[in-house]
Amino acid sequence: MGQLFLQGGLAILIYVSIVWIISLLKKDAGIMDIFWGLGFLVVGYFYLAADYSSALQPRLLYLLVLLWGLRLSIHIGVRNLGHAEDARYANWRNQYGAKWWWLSYLRVFILQGVVMWIVSIPLLTGLQDQSSLTILDWVGILFFVVGFLVESLGDWQLRQFKMNPANKGQVLNTGLWGLTRHPNYFGEALLWWGFTLIAIELNTFWIVISPVIMTWLLMKVSGVAMLDDLLRKTKPDYAEYIENTNAFFPGKRK
Repeated sequence: MGQLFLQGGLAILIYVSIVWIISLLKKDAGIMDIFWGLGFLVVGYFYLAADYSSALQPRLLYLLVLLWGLRLSIHIGVRNLGHAEDARYANWRNQYGAKWWWLSYLRVFILQGVVMWIVSIPLLTGLQDQSSLTILDWVGILFFVVGFLVESLGDWQLRQFKMNPANKGQVLNTGLWGLTRHPNYFGEALLWWGFTLIAIELNTFWIVISPVIMTWLLMKVSGVAMLDDLLRKTKPDYAEYIENTNAFFPGKRK
């Protein structure tokens, strides 16, 4: 399995390198966000094909990954269609100037490739599992379903809100967005815990490193912390929204 994991890392390296080349042609490093979910389909298929069988668990797990990855990539692709480069990457492009073309490879594509490789560990073990479904698998499926619905509904509510010109510059604080400032990030973390519960066995308990890292990133690094800082500067009412609404876990508004 260790050798297969290294081969999966190589597959991800090739994948993100191709996406990087496309980003240079488009002058938009933000396309990595679109290709993030699809990357798990690539490495997941690589793991599945390495020891394919007719067992239900690995096929079911890959189906769930396929559902999540396609939805996420389509959502971000449609959202970004016709828009300028995401502000995070545009700021780095302005900051680093002529060096950005190769720095972007390390700071965006290689970095996200490494995260993708580590986070995909449950797919490495789960897509090789030939055992029958257990109660833990069903709990994992429940986690996935809830997380997927929360993420999808949160994205839909935000898209509907932004489509109304009267809401320009305003803060969405109703629906799921009244329970948590980032329902899409909460849903994302929850479904990765679901993937892990489906894949985990007594001898592979160490794979919980995947959802732990994903949750930490979403809460403290590239998710809640970064977006809150940006929105606080661009939306006048966002500071009050922060005071009254949970950052990550859903709860009653203060």
